[in-house]
Amino acid sequence: MIKGYLLLITMSAATIYAEVVEPTDGAAITAVPVSVVVPLHEVGAQGIGHHAGQVSFTESRYGLVVTPSLEGLAPGFHGFHLHQNASCAPQKKGKKWIPGGAAGGHYDPAATNQHSSPWGDGHIGDLPSLYVDADGTSTRAVLAPRLQLSDLRGRAVMVHAGGDNHSDSPSALGGGGARVACGVIN
Repeated sequence: MIKGYLLLITMSAATIYAEVVEPTDGAAITAVPVSVVVPLHEVGAQGIGHHAGQVSFTESRYGLVVTPSLEGLAPGFHGFHLHQNASCAPQKKGKKWIPGGAAGGHYDPAATNQHSSPWGDGHIGDLPSLYVDADGTSTRAVLAPRLQLSDLRGRAVMVHAGGDNHSDSPSALGGGGARVACGVIN
């Protein structure tokens, strides 16, 4: 008989929910991650700011279901991406501090160097656009079909100021604008 339990593991900034499976044949007990919850904070040139909510990543047979629970954002569509580095700190570029700049670029393990849709051939970290309601909250789930939970560790999830057209034309990286909220996944 296989018994299932829910195990909660809190690691640095992210919380990992796992299903613990106890086999009947005497094999080792295993924990299979089923979701990761990441707290997000506002980011600015001065550093990391107020808590903005959280985003959960849940494994499904179609990819990761990404469910935001965010507040205090400007209404409308926002660029939404998984970034290369596990940092939300500002980074100096020339004479200017870039909010969340230490997160690096969009997660792109295949080195495509191309911004595309979540279903395309570009960065695997390109997520569907995040929609924020008129009251500044975002709770609508999106699907990231090319991501798995194993892709998340050591990355950052980022919300950008403006919408994302999932193309490098007419503006690079979809024209999403400044980084406004970020969460680290260790």
